[in-house]
Amino acid sequence: MRIGIDLGGTKTEVIALGDGGEQLYRHRLPTPRDDYSQTVETIARLVAMAEQETGATGTVGIGIPGSLSPATGRVKNANSTWLNGQPFDKDLSRRLDREVRLANDANCLAVSEAVDGAASGVQTVFAVIIGTGCGAGVALGGRAHAGCNGTAGEWGHNPLPWMDEDELRYREEVPCYCGRQGCIETFISGTGFATDYRRLSGQDLKGSEIIRLAEAQNPVAELALGRYELRLAKSLAHVINILDPDVIVLGGGMSNVDRLYKTVPPLVKNFVFGGECETPIRKAAHGDSSGVRGAAWLWPA
Repeated sequence: MRIGIDLGGTKTEVIALGDGGEQLYRHRLPTPRDDYSQTVETIARLVAMAEQETGATGTVGIGIPGSLSPATGRVKNANSTWLNGQPFDKDLSRRLDREVRLANDANCLAVSEAVDGAASGVQTVFAVIIGTGCGAGVALGGRAHAGCNGTAGEWGHNPLPWMDEDELRYREEVPCYCGRQGCIETFISGTGFATDYRRLSGQDLKGSEIIRLAEAQNPVAELALGRYELRLAKSLAHVINILDPDVIVLGGGMSNVDRLYKTVPPLVKNFVFGGECETPIRKAAHGDSSGVRGAAWLWPA
């Protein structure tokens, strides 16, 4: 049995998978924000619940919104900031009395979709989370690729490529939380989409509300969505020029905008070197379960 944990900002989820990937148990508890010791205890409680319910002991993999530094062995770049600087995997291993594998949550998405999802059976997967923020992960041969610095897939904190004049102005107006300007995250996260609509309309709406307006042919909402599609296409073309993955998988709230899968691929071709691009862009097959499933699959057979 494989146990996966998805540690989020508001909830922490456990899943137990059988040998064939079938779900045996799934449960969520609130994440104890700003409390490191209670975060460890919450994960231990979820693992105990899964094992009690199934009557089996499992391997444990954990997805976090950050990564382990290969240099220090401690968490870095986590937006759940109470994890930063902590030897999280070691503390969990001691608490659970077994080895624990830990990966970035976007890498877990990539692993999940590579094992038995939208990118099943391919060698190289680039998986994007476009929600409140914008992250990405890489899976090679069904396994997470973190890189020698633990930052593989941190695509959202590269600058948006091929900026036009308005995007250059946007860069100045909307700095990224990381301290730099022009990050892809500020443009193509769900937050960035809503921010651009507010710049165009003066209205502060949720992304889902803007999408409904676009479906009703509201011209400002349609303009905002068209700009979003172009920016997403440029950003993905940048990845294809470097990594040329076999499949790109989209997860997160904006991945549920179905028209993206029709409008973005032809736009990507305009920016890929040579103009040729047949890279499939697919919605995550497991939806919001992908992260926790991928954490479980950090332990392959």
